[in-house]
Amino acid sequence: MMGGPVADDGREPRADDGRESGPHDAGGRAAHWRREAAAWHNRFIMLLDRSPVPIAIADTEGVVSGVNPPFAALWGLRPGQLRDRRLLDLFDPQDHDRLWRLAEALRTGRRSRYPLRVRWQGAGGACGTGQLTVEPVGGDTQTAPALLVTLREEEPPRACLDPPRGVELGEREAAVLALVASGATTAAIARALDLTVDGVNYHLGRLARRLQAPNRAALVARAYVLGLLEPGSWPPRARVHDQERD
Repeated sequence: MMGGPVADDGREPRADDGRESGPHDAGGRAAHWRREAAAWHNRFIMLLDRSPVPIAIADTEGVVSGVNPPFAALWGLRPGQLRDRRLLDLFDPQDHDRLWRLAEALRTGRRSRYPLRVRWQGAGGACGTGQLTVEPVGGDTQTAPALLVTLREEEPPRACLDPPRGVELGEREAAVLALVASGATTAAIARALDLTVDGVNYHLGRLARRLQAPNRAALVARAYVLGLLEPGSWPPRARVHDQERD
């Protein structure tokens, strides 16, 4: 029976385990992990594109780096057309306090899933409402994470209802409307705003006429429908018309 090859010193060489050695060893491992990272990136993009849920990837400043087709379809666009857009240009957050807490959490490196109710005006001028969930993913002590952003639509988009011409709230009217929406009585509103009861009734009557509402319940409902009260905010907040912008 023939033996294997023999080295010059008479010893049989050790079996090659397939690993490179010397200066090329680290480079080979780096190339291997680059190929693996590219393969996983391609798998992730494939899953992203096939998901029926609207999904976006953004940086911690909210700048979009990629979206899937259902996300882009909200605006009747192709995914590449939303690249480099800011999430806050696409969505109107309904709870600005929660938005501030999210920004603070990202700034300090806290990781969790952060829900945020939003409103948007999409394709054909239709308005939608839903919940964004923002979750930091990836990153390490040296690099910032990416944000995985998913949207759950609460109802199908419908025609936007803007306040009819002439229905713009001044500061006092907005304060009265917000307190009515919170359930405050006329007397309580008067105390809170340093008005007389007659003064409160004057503002309520004027609001009811302008919004064509027969009672307080209808007034509040109509105000939400018209966007005069911010959805998702408690205590209720009314949108004040800024006359200086006109």
